[in-house]
Amino acid sequence: MSESQKTSTKTHQPKIKVCGLTQLDQICELVALKTDFLGFIFYEKSPRYVLNHLSLEQISEIQYYGKVGVFVNETLEKIVEISKKADLNLIQLHGDETDNFISELKPKLNPKVEIIKVIRIGNQSSNELQKIINQNLSTINYLLFDTDSKAFGGTGKTFDWNILNDLEISIPYFLSGGISLENIHQLTTINHQPYSLDINSKFEMESGIKDLEKIKELISLVKI
Repeated sequence: MSESQKTSTKTHQPKIKVCGLTQLDQICELVALKTDFLGFIFYEKSPRYVLNHLSLEQISEIQYYGKVGVFVNETLEKIVEISKKADLNLIQLHGDETDNFISELKPKLNPKVEIIKVIRIGNQSSNELQKIINQNLSTINYLLFDTDSKAFGGTGKTFDWNILNDLEISIPYFLSGGISLENIHQLTTINHQPYSLDINSKFEMESGIKDLEKIKELISLVKI
């Protein structure tokens, strides 16, 4: 990356969320690096399903303010139970959860727990995406835009970020889907910059095993 690209990337300093964590030693390193959000996937079909590696008690013992639990079409009861036992700070709904579902979920959670709703971007028009955004605004704290896939994320594929310039996004949002060291400079094409970058597969050596050197390089590029 050129010096001019580095400079333009640093004009906005997004937060960093590392998703799909499974290794306690790596989590400790990311905490030491002051990574803003730590993402734990509670979707059994994911190759990064955290409960294959860590217990809810181990996650609860991680003393950090940005622990995110990722759920896909899970039951209310299960989300509430895991949120409490793992002492989560944010809930990320990555499936087809409706506004009604979120309205039911919210009062059952600790009032301090915030909600991220994922919008999976595929072939929708900007008008269709705007409708989806508007339907969710009353019940959530953040949006997250990801590339649509049958696997519900973790594909390493990007969507056309320019579509975000056609949308009215009135709350902070996370940007996900194939973010890498190679394309990070393209963030400057987005008018309304993301609140946080959500990185996963492009910063791994294998599923759930992160490449910490790459993550450190990303942090150095986006944080002054």
